[in-house]
Amino acid sequence: MARKDEVGRRGEDCAAEYLVRCGYTLIERNWRCSQGEIDLIVARGGDVVFVEVKTRSGTGYGHPFEAITVAKLARLRRLAGAWCEQSVLSARHIRIDAIAVIARPGQEPLVEHLEGIF
Repeated sequence: MARKDEVGRRGEDCAAEYLVRCGYTLIERNWRCSQGEIDLIVARGGDVVFVEVKTRSGTGYGHPFEAITVAKLARLRRLAGAWCEQSVLSARHIRIDAIAVIARPGQEPLVEHLEGIF
């Protein structure tokens, strides 16, 4: 596995653990369809949340949230709709969140959560 893939997997693990600690239930991880992939899908209180996780080993190339472009947000919205169309779960509300993980070697990862980014 390439180093960036390992960093990404570690970030998704951290994000999933963080969300579970915050009372969310993990529904799916790395859900894929022909349009792309959603990193995490979680639920809490009747709401379904689609989560984009961005991980960096430092901020030398910018904060992880800076990698979420307008085009990426539009694709996440389409993906959320595709998931809703095929899912048997019904949600009171849906939203798209972002989680940034800064996982510096030898340090505890820093997790930041932005709710309702789109």
